[in-house]
Parts: sequence; structure tokens; C-alpha cells
Amino acid sequence: MDRFDAMRIFTRIVELNSFTKAAHDLGFPKATVTHAIKQLEARLRVRLLHRTTRQVTPTLDGQAYYQRCVRLLADLEETENVFSAAVQQPAGKLRIDMHSTLGMHFVMPVLDQFCARYPLIELEIGMGDRLVDLVREGVDCVLRVGVLTDSSMVARRVALLEQVTCASPAYLAAHGTPHTLADLQGHRAVNFFSAHTGKLWPFEFKADGQLHSLELPGTVSVNNADAYHACCRAGMGLIQAPRYHLEKSIAAGELCEILPALRPDPVPVSVMYPHHRQLSSRVRVFADWLASLFAGVH
Repeated sequence: MDRFDAMRIFTRIVELNSFTKAAHDLGFPKATVTHAIKQLEARLRVRLLHRTTRQVTPTLDGQAYYQRCVRLLADLEETENVFSAAVQQPAGKLRIDMHSTLGMHFVMPVLDQFCARYPLIELEIGMGDRLVDLVREGVDCVLRVGVLTDSSMVARRVALLEQVTCASPAYLAAHGTPHTLADLQGHRAVNFFSAHTGKLWPFEFKADGQLHSLELPGTVSVNNADAYHACCRAGMGLIQAPRYHLEKSIAAGELCEILPALRPDPVPVSVMYPHHRQLSSRVRVFADWLASLFAGVH
């Protein structure tokens, strides 16, 4: 096993805190992984990892070596890509995660086009609304809605989604249609809470160039986009969401947009990936494809 393979094994052990998980992720027998680390530590003459029955963590020397390995491996991949046919025909496994509603609405119906263009890329796609730890879970990139807050990630914006506030005709018949922010007093909401933090997402409205954030009372809170939509159709209160998810119900008369003059700013859709994976040709072509897919989407 060459030194770069040993570095790859070491970095995955640090990222996953496990010899077993690293071996599975890289497709090596666990014995091979263990032997590689023993040889690496013997060659460097330092202890790189603390091992217990419950977890594996890097020593101070190990953490410093990890940072250097990440940079070296990224440089190696960039150099190989420059002189390899993989720039024109990327190959290998690409692990992706995306919000389920976003993926089902935009990506999955045309995913066959990406596969036809890049037949040597094997896609592994996770779909859900939870926050994924890209490094620990071995995910190459994610497609997410919202503003980037993690400075360890690179984000490439591919779209801006218009947000609308809606209610069912039955709800509006019973409670009246609000025309101003003051009219929202006494109205109820179907609230959406973060599966990660448990906090409710406030409603946002933009009036006279100022953004107003409001929390409305409600009898039900959910953390799933389809449930959010369904509760609104059932007349349980107001919701606020990207237009793409509600436009069919609006067109069918199941939902009515309210306060259209007070829509909040559009929310960004971004492809996100760790800094040290930004040079992967697989990630690059997938991000380019998503950018072309979302061109013109509002």
C-alpha cells in the first residue's frame, strides 16, 4: 500500500472516528486498515490515534497530520484531474443528499439525463430534511435550501426560490382574508419546526423595504413539508413555503395566496461540499448540471 492510500485511510478514520466504518467506506478489510495505520505510525515514529473500545480520536500529532493529509490529497486529486481523461469523463461513486421535496420535484424526474451524460458515475442519493454531517457520513455534496452558516462548507448557489404565504379557501371563509400585517392578528398558523433544533420557523414579510419576522399561534406544528402542505389544505392555518411546492394546489383552487405584496426575499438553493472536496470532478459536473437544471427557476 502506497503512502497516499495510507493517508486516505487515516483521514477517513479521523472523520468517522472508527476503523470499522472507515474500512467499510473505503472497501477495505478491517485488517488491512489496521495494518496500514500501524505501518504509518511506525514510519512516522509518532502515535496518530487514541484508541478505546468506544471511539477513535486523533492525538495532537494526529490532528496536525490530518490537516496536512487533507491538503495533500486535494492537491493530488487536482493534479490527477488535470492530466486525466476523468476531466472529460468523471467516474466513481458520488454520494449526494438533498431535501426530499426539492429532489422529488426538480431532480428525480430528469436524473436519467445526468446518468446518460456521465455513465461512469455511480450515484448514491439520500433524501430527507435532517442536517447531514458530510465529513463523518462520507457524503460528497448536498443540495440545500437556505443561507449557508457552516464556514467549513463551500456553497455554490444554483437558484433562488420565491416564497408565498397561503391558506385554504375554507380557512379564509371562516377567519377572513388578511390584507396587511396588522390583519394577521387573530389568525392561526400551521407551524414548521426544525428537526435539528426544534425551533419554530417564523413567518417573514417584506414591507417598505423592511423585513418583518412574526410568530403566529397554531394548534399543530410539523417538521415535514408534505405534512405542512396537507394541514394547510385541511384548513388548519396559514403556511409560508417556496412557491414550487404549492403552485399546483394554488392552480387547483385548494390554496389561496395571501399578502402577495409582502412576500419575503427568495431563499437560495445551493450545492454544498467540504472545502477539501471542492476539486472532485464528480462534484463539479454534478454542480454544473444542477445549475443548468435550476436556471430560470423561481
